[in-house]
Amino acid sequence: MQVTKLDDMFKGWFVGNFEPTVYNTGQCEVAVKYYQAGDKEPAHYHKVATEITVIVSGKVCMGCTVYSAGDIVTIAPGETTDFAALEDTVTTVVKLPCVANDKYMVDGN
Repeated sequence: MQVTKLDDMFKGWFVGNFEPTVYNTGQCEVAVKYYQAGDKEPAHYHKVATEITVIVSGKVCMGCTVYSAGDIVTIAPGETTDFAALEDTVTTVVKLPCVANDKYMVDGN
């Protein structure tokens, strides 16, 4: 049995084709992310990957829509979203497939 700390991973990403990781694969990326109320991520999209975000706790605004604990948001390739934590929030994010440099910022970000 191997035990690793999430704090030792890069920004909560612990499965994927990168280092450090607890499971190296090109099939997907998985992260647990912690946000404080007011944290934001600028608008972006992926050309290849689908991104699935589970709101584990808290409340967020993504693409002008408010989501809360239990909501699962699936963002298809080419769809744009931003992110703002309205409360302290925990998410689990799955991106598939694992594609390096597949995050494109929307003009002005």
